[in-house]
Amino acid sequence: MGLRSFIHSLTAPALESVAAGQYKMALIVNHSLGMKKGKIAAQVAHGAVSATLKANPELLEAWFAGGQAKVTLKGTDDEQLLYLHEKAKLAGLNSCIIRDAGRTQIPSGSLTVVAIGPALKNELNQITGQMKLL
Repeated sequence: MGLRSFIHSLTAPALESVAAGQYKMALIVNHSLGMKKGKIAAQVAHGAVSATLKANPELLEAWFAGGQAKVTLKGTDDEQLLYLHEKAKLAGLNSCIIRDAGRTQIPSGSLTVVAIGPALKNELNQITGQMKLL
């Protein structure tokens, strides 16, 4: 637990109304880029780390307590990923965009992943529930 989370745990009310395991993170991969498995794994990891660092400490602790559930989904292209990012932001959910540095397989600045959450599963499913697993 980081210092910020520790201080927050001392001062904030507990999330007693929501059972552990009710949170997850969605990582949507831009399938149009044709990334290989290793590249996808690295980009998804960037997304998970970035979303975790930006998360509300209270939600983060509930997500940790529930096992840090994650789902990796198949996005079609930049347009869909940007749409999902905006939809998540409008719903008040943590969302971040991952762009590649361009050192290996794809051009610099390519939109590779959108990470949403951690968030309540039912809220996240309203945005990503119809998507296919990667």
